[in-house]
Amino acid sequence: MIAILLCAGFATRMYPLTRNFPKPLLKVGGKPVLDYLMDQLLVLPQMESIHVVTNGLFYKNFLEWKSGWKKVSREYDIDIHLYNDGATVNENRLGAVKDLALTVKSLKTIAPAIVAAGDNVFRFSLKPVAQRFIKTGKNIVIALEEIDEVNKEQKGVLEVGPDNRVLRFYEEPIEASSHWACPPVYFLKPSALDYIEEYAARPDAGDSPGYFIEYLVGKEPVYAIKVNGSRLDIGTIESYEAARKILTSEPLILFRKL
Repeated sequence: MIAILLCAGFATRMYPLTRNFPKPLLKVGGKPVLDYLMDQLLVLPQMESIHVVTNGLFYKNFLEWKSGWKKVSREYDIDIHLYNDGATVNENRLGAVKDLALTVKSLKTIAPAIVAAGDNVFRFSLKPVAQRFIKTGKNIVIALEEIDEVNKEQKGVLEVGPDNRVLRFYEEPIEASSHWACPPVYFLKPSALDYIEEYAARPDAGDSPGYFIEYLVGKEPVYAIKVNGSRLDIGTIESYEAARKILTSEPLILFRKL
């Protein structure tokens, strides 16, 4: 199993904080946002490599970040690969979907993959979901119960059948039709990743990775695992400040021994 982490956005809604610094590397609770995800990925026994895609403007920042993980990644025998999509300003960005396609195309072999956004803090364990993913060989997304109507209108929303198969996926619904929200961390089979280049080439392809899941649901079965927990989406300065307060005041779940 591999992980593909999408970190190539310019986060214009968070200027001036992110004008010259990547959002996934902003510190919350004493460490970069992305490091919370790394702590979870490194302890997955099936994990072989982690692939991080960023842009040309922030590539040097991620090179420095990667060097800080050198010792730990060696301890876990997990390779970290860094990709530069070449974009230097928001106006010529590729978008997360095309960044995913770029990364998948760069892989020597396509393995089962965890695809995740690098600007979220997932406050639940990925390990049991990853174990189910490897055991069943099915495409899996996570379903979090969210009652906040405003939040659901901005995020992926799931309609799930009695067998937990995803019937519909709405990345940015005008009106929420379900209380099951899907955070941007997806467990995808190699056959699912085969569709990414096809979808990215469509003239109507969306920018966010959730749009690909919306497309994938119509191509092959995707199942949801309902999880107790929450996620902190760092999308605005307000949500960043809220995350800092939460992660400073509340005890942290340690997924990796320090």
